[in-house]
Amino acid sequence: MDQDEYLDLVDENDNVIGKKKRSEIYAENLSNFRVVNAFVVNSKGKMWIPRRTADKIIFPLCLDMSMGGHVEGGESYENTLKRETQEELNIDTDKVPYRLLGHLTPQKDNVSAHMNVYEIKMNETPDYNKNDFVEYFWLTPKALFERIANGEKTKADLPKLVKIFYGK
Repeated sequence: MDQDEYLDLVDENDNVIGKKKRSEIYAENLSNFRVVNAFVVNSKGKMWIPRRTADKIIFPLCLDMSMGGHVEGGESYENTLKRETQEELNIDTDKVPYRLLGHLTPQKDNVSAHMNVYEIKMNETPDYNKNDFVEYFWLTPKALFERIANGEKTKADLPKLVKIFYGK
């Protein structure tokens, strides 16, 4: 993956209005770009929550969504889901059930970017990319929030997304 790929810039209605390098977007603290996030959820309602590696530029060693990635310039949310799920979790989305939970925006939902959030249903532990994550936990929303209350660090959007989509 090119760490400094071009990403589409979007307006408040998610219409493309330009493009900029990923590094410039973060340097300027912009939120008008697109990302995809997903939760792997098993039949017991537990989410597969990984811990990011120490060498991540943002949120090192923090708990994260099961999968997340930037929508590259000209790419759709759905294609990003397929690409990132394969890269990070070695999961082929053509072979597992998944669904769109919703679309969130920085303006309406106070999240970091325009995002589609998906749920992938599976009971097996993903064969995750060790360059992305160092460990993982199967957690209920309640158990995740207990960890956060006890000082566990997370990617900023993680508790927001769990609260919005899993109501805890």
